[in-house]
Amino acid sequence: MFGDIARFLLNTVFTLFGAALLLRAWMQVVRMPPYNPVSNAVMQATNWIVLPLRKILPGGKIDWASIVAAYIAALVYVTLMVYLAGVDPTVMLPMLLLVAALTVVKWALNLIIWMTILMALLSWLNPQSPAMPLLYQITAPFLDPLRRIVPRLGGIDLSPILLFVIVQVLLMVVTRVAVSMTLFGI
Repeated sequence: MFGDIARFLLNTVFTLFGAALLLRAWMQVVRMPPYNPVSNAVMQATNWIVLPLRKILPGGKIDWASIVAAYIAALVYVTLMVYLAGVDPTVMLPMLLLVAALTVVKWALNLIIWMTILMALLSWLNPQSPAMPLLYQITAPFLDPLRRIVPRLGGIDLSPILLFVIVQVLLMVVTRVAVSMTLFGI
């Protein structure tokens, strides 16, 4: 029972932190204004690891410091999960490096799903919400290409549903590969 609780807590904490790091990188790509309350919260939660990495990794359009920080967090997470499974992490080190990369991909896909769901719900419940421009700006690069393919049905945008299905399939593939490599879930 303790192992299940520990795995649940590790998964929750590291997934939220990894998603925050990836959201920080994505906000830079889509040029999110830093004075936005959500941007500000993400920056404050992740500055402790990103700012020291910025001294080593150059900035630019892609926030490499945030991506590397997400990879480091994933590596720590996977190592702890392997240790909790009763396996010596040093024996599996090369495999852990790859599984950590898959974990970052999984976190990114989960982030896309949650941002899309949140945007769709707010568009139905409160389209005038102050969070809508932020969510639209974050999800637009994924939804706009699908909007060109999927026609609107009576004013209903089905592109979030299609994106959800595509990302869910990708999540299944990534999870299956990671499970087959480690013999347990990440």
